[in-house]
Amino acid sequence: MPAVVEVEDLHKNYRVPKPRARGRGAMAWLFPGHRPLAAVAGVSLRIDAGERVAVIGPNGAGKSTTLKMLTGILEPSSGTARVHGLVPWRERRALARCIGVVFGQRSQLWGELPVRDSFALWRHVYDIERAAFRSRLHRLVERFALGSLLDQAANRLSLGQRMRCELVASLLHAPATLFLDEPTIGLDITAKATLRDLIKAHAREEGQTVVLTSHDTRDVELVCERVVVVNQGRIVIDQPVDTLRRQFIGRKLVTLQSVRPAITLQLPGLTVRSVEPHRSVFEVDTRRLPVEQVIALAVQQGGWVAQ
Repeated sequence: MPAVVEVEDLHKNYRVPKPRARGRGAMAWLFPGHRPLAAVAGVSLRIDAGERVAVIGPNGAGKSTTLKMLTGILEPSSGTARVHGLVPWRERRALARCIGVVFGQRSQLWGELPVRDSFALWRHVYDIERAAFRSRLHRLVERFALGSLLDQAANRLSLGQRMRCELVASLLHAPATLFLDEPTIGLDITAKATLRDLIKAHAREEGQTVVLTSHDTRDVELVCERVVVVNQGRIVIDQPVDTLRRQFIGRKLVTLQSVRPAITLQLPGLTVRSVEPHRSVFEVDTRRLPVEQVIALAVQQGGWVAQ
């Protein structure tokens, strides 16, 4: 498989003010000086074409900083990186035609304009031929169920609706790789599930590479097939999702609610923890039984996962 992302010993350092020293004179307090802060401290990574990779870790671990360097928004302090053979911070214009980017807390839609007009503006930004644009937009609108949203202003959409539109905006120029930074942040459980399904289905059908950061483990489990764990600016784990799940998540509690008074599930690796009217709690041995299988069977009986 050809490498889409190649990173070698990537660093990003910032200079931040030192804590103000009290009791050492006015000048020392007013001018505390600066100290280096390593946001990314030697990341080396390879991602092949078609892989769906989650980059996870605690707040301040360096996930978003790494993504910003790979998309050309930030320049590293040292190290090398290539995305589709391009150095991101030096060849941003060429790279923009190869990648799509969605930041969960930033919008690429014009708030006061109908969504349709924002898409038309992006056609001109990427210089997409009119017929190709219409054909691709039609397919994306159908896939992401945006038909009723096209003539609404972006700032009047719900967060879930807007995120579907953000995804389509990032896919209009048919990028080979999609970078997603917290794409489901703030969404309700239904909107999250919809967005995950759409991202995964589109990536599979298009053979698209996906690099995703998230604090939601369901994003990782349901969208990605590989996990890179970052802590204090360094990669500490790089494994397939299934391996990581078996190694670190031996058992998981699943709470199910249902229209029927009770849900009856009998599977190897599944233990009933408690049963109340319309609410059941199961313990899943993930080494023997995938959680997704439990949920699928529960849904068939009219149940749904309670968060």
